[in-house]
Parts: sequence; structure tokens; C-alpha cells
Amino acid sequence: MKAYIGVETWTTMQERALAIARRVDAGQDVPEADYHLNFSSAEHLASELTPARLRLLDVLKPLGPVSIEGLAQQLGRAPALVQTDTAKLLDLGLVEQDTAGRVFVPWEEIEIHARLTRAAAA
Repeated sequence: MKAYIGVETWTTMQERALAIARRVDAGQDVPEADYHLNFSSAEHLASELTPARLRLLDVLKPLGPVSIEGLAQQLGRAPALVQTDTAKLLDLGLVEQDTAGRVFVPWEEIEIHARLTRAAAA
């Protein structure tokens, strides 16, 4: 399964959910659900998925389940900072924790989409 991260309005998300519900109601097969994490704006997305958190995901994905201390060592960062970032990624559903307390990325792939719809003021 994939994780899709993006910027999506409430209306667009509702339309996507209703389209899936219509398929279910019609008795059609619905593919295994991917994970969708949406933010209200590109700014909000960037504030939650900081460069340090994106790097954490990038390093963690190929490692598989690892302790916070082991991950911190791989990242060259203080364990307390890695713990804070990992806690946020757990809250966002991008990282999971096994029964031994090790963290891992459960997604085969993570895609980030963010359209900028307004030009910046000069």
C-alpha cells in the first residue's frame, strides 16, 4: 500500500469518499485502500513534514524496524529530537511501532503532492 500526502480541500476529499461509497453500493470491487493524509495548505504540510522529518522517513524506510536510539545514530541526531519527530510521524500515521517499541515505515511508497494555486505577492 502507498501513502499519499497532499493538499486537498474538504469538498474534494468528500467527493473522493463518495465515489468509493458509490462503488461499494453498486457491488463493485474496491481496491485495497491506500493511506491519504491531507493538509489544508502547502504551508501546513511543510510545517508538519519538516526537512528533518522527511529525512527521517527516507532513512527509516529501508532500515525496517529499529529503536529510536538506532535511528538517531543513523541520522546523526540526538535521540530526544528523533523521538519528538518520530512521535509526530506516528500521530500522522506515516510511521508505526511494533510490540518491541521499534519504529518502521509501513508503506511501500510515500508520495507527496502539493499544488501551489496562488502566486506569491512581490
